[in-house]
Amino acid sequence: MKKRSIVIPHEHGGWAMVSVPFLLGMFAGKPQLMHLPLFMGWLLLYLSSYPFLQSMKNKANRRDWIKWGTIYGLLAACCLALPLLSHPALLYFGPLLLVLLSVNIWHTRHKSERALINDLCAVLLFSIGGAAAYLAGGGGWDRMMASVVLFCFLHFTSSVFFVKAVFRERENRRWVAYTRVYHGLLPFVLWAGGYPWMILAYAFSAARAFAFAGKPIRPWKAGIIEIVGAVQFVILSAAIIQR
Repeated sequence: MKKRSIVIPHEHGGWAMVSVPFLLGMFAGKPQLMHLPLFMGWLLLYLSSYPFLQSMKNKANRRDWIKWGTIYGLLAACCLALPLLSHPALLYFGPLLLVLLSVNIWHTRHKSERALINDLCAVLLFSIGGAAAYLAGGGGWDRMMASVVLFCFLHFTSSVFFVKAVFRERENRRWVAYTRVYHGLLPFVLWAGGYPWMILAYAFSAARAFAFAGKPIRPWKAGIIEIVGAVQFVILSAAIIQR
């Protein structure tokens, strides 16, 4: 890796996962000014994790990766200081985040980042950002917090299956079947969980999966589909949970 003036993750999925759960959690509670430094700290933690994980894969210029990870980490600490002082209960998320991050570190060291369990742990890690935003917005350790995490986990797990079914596992009939079965079961899971109207928020994801799973698709087109899916998911989910 050549030294750069700045290091920024290039995966569009990561940007969606760091922002969508947070926004949903914020709207599930009550938007506060405190959400601004909390989100900046959450975003900077994501930015910090990227170069640190890269340093474990790329020995060349490792010092540069670590430098940027440290810079982002220090900035994250500055942004999170006030939210943590105002809402000390946010610290309870720390141990769980560390456990999930350790799974990502293990897979990175073993060059198996594409493993399903690694993807699901990353999805759950980012989904917890929604719980933190909900807590900072006046929410408690209640059913709504669990629902925010569940909704985001289901949405981004849908993305994991979709991406695998149109790229790396496109010619694997079992993966295409897994993708369609997953999306076919989603309405029943939501109905059983007491949120039948949330089915509307996943309709786009299901249509996308059944239309494109197993078929070749250009990365830019998949990216646009994912962005549209994330935007409509936030809008519909926020409207439904506030009913």
